[in-house]
Amino acid sequence: MDKRPTPASSSHQTHYVDVHEVLPEVKEEEITSSTVERAAENNRRVNRPIRVRDMKRNPRISFSRQVSLETGFAVLNKELSKAKDEKMRSSLPRSGRSFGGFDSMTRIGLEGRKGDFSMFKTKSTLHKQNSLLPLRKDQREVDQSHKIEGSVEENDESVNESVPVGRYFAALRGPELDQVKDHEDILLPKDEKWPFLLRFPIGCYGICLGLSSQAVLWKALAASPAIKFLHISPFINLAIWLLALAVLVSVSFTYILKCIFYFEAVKREYFHPVRVNFFFAPWVVCMFLAISVPPMLSPKTLHPAVWCAFMGPYFFLEIKIYGQWLSGGKRRLCKVVNPSTHLSVVGNFVGAVLASKVGWNEPAKFLWAVGFAHYLVVFVTLYQRLPTSEALPKELHPVYSMFIAAPSAASLAWRTIYGEFDGCSRTCLFIALFLYFSLVVRINFFTGFRFSVAWWSYTFPMTTASVVSIKYAEEVPSIPSKGLAITLSFMSSAMVSVLLVSTLLHAFVWRTLFPNDLAIAITNKRINKDKKPFKKAYDIKRWTKHALTKHNSRNKDCEADTAVPQNNQMK
Repeated sequence: MDKRPTPASSSHQTHYVDVHEVLPEVKEEEITSSTVERAAENNRRVNRPIRVRDMKRNPRISFSRQVSLETGFAVLNKELSKAKDEKMRSSLPRSGRSFGGFDSMTRIGLEGRKGDFSMFKTKSTLHKQNSLLPLRKDQREVDQSHKIEGSVEENDESVNESVPVGRYFAALRGPELDQVKDHEDILLPKDEKWPFLLRFPIGCYGICLGLSSQAVLWKALAASPAIKFLHISPFINLAIWLLALAVLVSVSFTYILKCIFYFEAVKREYFHPVRVNFFFAPWVVCMFLAISVPPMLSPKTLHPAVWCAFMGPYFFLEIKIYGQWLSGGKRRLCKVVNPSTHLSVVGNFVGAVLASKVGWNEPAKFLWAVGFAHYLVVFVTLYQRLPTSEALPKELHPVYSMFIAAPSAASLAWRTIYGEFDGCSRTCLFIALFLYFSLVVRINFFTGFRFSVAWWSYTFPMTTASVVSIKYAEEVPSIPSKGLAITLSFMSSAMVSVLLVSTLLHAFVWRTLFPNDLAIAITNKRINKDKKPFKKAYDIKRWTKHALTKHNSRNKDCEADTAVPQNNQMK
């Protein structure tokens, strides 16, 4: 056999083998051994040392790497293309604009998808790990395809981020800021019925406020010597108290379930400028029930632990909210104030009444002072409407009945603490009566709006004014004072009865009591920019001035550019 001398480097080039034609293992060993012998003989001729172990291992290693890399890339590209096609087919946008004008392709990798209500679910650590891992892969694929097409759109629709306060006023309307404006859109589909817990708002505590305040009213009517001629039975107070307690337990249990399963939606309600005040409502309702407990079910004097249990959470939440008002920032008082803000003030006076009943007069005086100081600030801010604050929508006019609650509760608390209806208590009562009459004569404020459970919160200010008028009739017994007390009591009870019947009809007959809660699903920024706002006169004037200045500067630049060639020609 003719053996030609082979260079030493040729032993490293024997791995060029067709990938698709793999030889059997035995033949491969024979080829490798013969190659090693030839290389050793050549190396002996040139007197070079050789490492047979490395020479024997290199061809097999290089061959196996070549097969694994090429096969792996081929399989990876095939899987990526297949996944991309499936994702494109499954991500076709549906009809409607229920996702703020995006298609669902831009929503992959965010908190949820169209029709997927998991974006508002409670985010536990295990849930994040299980839900975000597949989404990261999808996001990388979508980002890669969008970079190729050059149509990547950045979105900031993270549900975990707090929505700015001004965004709620800009995107929502209605008496409770719960209706989306026509030019706005939401994160969830409008044409689907949402889960019940997502449709259950914090405003349902308004029902509890109305019923518990009625229990206080009928207890005062049954025990007042000024209204003794009506012979009102104390069992009415017992029936209303039991009904209010049952409603409070039902609403609290349902909302606790919402906090457990949809905590992200609860956070959005907390950031809502109107609904944040209803987080004070559960504790106010509990204090109303403690004050109006029937004599047959309670001892003569309540234990102070009752006041601590109900006033403690209210006080800590109050420090949080009042601190935001005082420290400034995006949630300063002039930015978020609205008539429902009185809910965060009324609880101080109700807590003062309960503290006086348990025998703690000093804490009662402290709460009265805190409540009255902040009531004056809220009252002046709402009256003055500072230029730096957001404009109050005209649809918020019905909540002006909240103006009656704070002075009425302050008058009742002062009378309970000091035991007499003196000048300060009468002053607060007269302020409440004036606001009451000024709102009653303006019927248009309370017409033209759809029914909502939050309308129940407008009943307890009327009830509080009725209770104070009863105490005033006891201090000043006369026909006008008694007539005023009976009239206000009849109006408040009639309002509660109408709302109770309407609530039952909407809940069990028409089944429209809990529509989709659109207020919690608004976007952080306005997406649809088709409609441009109308330019006012001063805006047009400023725009014209800016355009003239820009035109003059452009002419100067043109003159300077033409002057340079002329100077060059002269030179």
